[in-house]
Amino acid sequence: MLKHYRLDNKRSVSLDGYDPEDTADFKEKEEVQELFDKLKEQLQDEQEKLYASKTNGVLILFQGMDCSGKDGVIKKVLAGLNPQGFRAESFKQPTSDEAAHDFLWRTHKVTPPKGFITAFNRSYYEEVLITKVHKLIDQKETDKRLKHIQHFEKLLTDSGILLIKIFLHISPDFQLGKIKERMENPEKLWKFDPGDLEERRYWKDYMKAYQDAFKSTATSRNPWYVVPSNNRWFRDYLTLKIVTAAIKELNLTYPEVDMTKFGSLHETDTEGGSGQ
Repeated sequence: MLKHYRLDNKRSVSLDGYDPEDTADFKEKEEVQELFDKLKEQLQDEQEKLYASKTNGVLILFQGMDCSGKDGVIKKVLAGLNPQGFRAESFKQPTSDEAAHDFLWRTHKVTPPKGFITAFNRSYYEEVLITKVHKLIDQKETDKRLKHIQHFEKLLTDSGILLIKIFLHISPDFQLGKIKERMENPEKLWKFDPGDLEERRYWKDYMKAYQDAFKSTATSRNPWYVVPSNNRWFRDYLTLKIVTAAIKELNLTYPEVDMTKFGSLHETDTEGGSGQ
């Protein structure tokens, strides 16, 4: 199932082949609820082994157009993780300090240490997406940055970081419906950004920029996954399945403990029994 949504250097890259309404062979949320619950338990087990072994870190990177559900999928899919070993990072417009460094600096410093899981809500890919669409950099600079991203991601994986890259794929009509919902609902109005309406004018340019980024950076070691996201329940299920399957491939185990170093419990008891 996951192969259909996976992009690597063995496949041509085109978002036209992915329907944002796709739900695989499922018709409704109830059909995946039990599978979803089991996957959550498996992910929690894998996180515990990850934290105990300290052999790998996991970076889950989410990209997508406005209203694709980056906040929501992090909240719903990763909510059951132990917060001691998990954090989420969000990236907005660079601050003056961040802009004074190289474009990878602000993200590199918050990649996960071994034993931890980190989710990126947007990422360094913004530096080859919005910058390209709005012509803040030219094609030569875009190509240069994409090459740096390839090397950066290889560095991460060579250092024991499992990188899971997920593109949340929605349709323009779905996005417009979500924007209207935000404008009409007092509880969601705070999410509305007039800039979202402006950015819709560049939809085709963004799709082209994403496809170019996929073509350059989707590899066998660091593939991209295109997750249809018009149906939120399927988005959450597929994302959880991708993440859990990827971490399972690490074949994590609990570290072995040599109990002979500690002697027996009887040997460590004090003479007074309770020690009172």
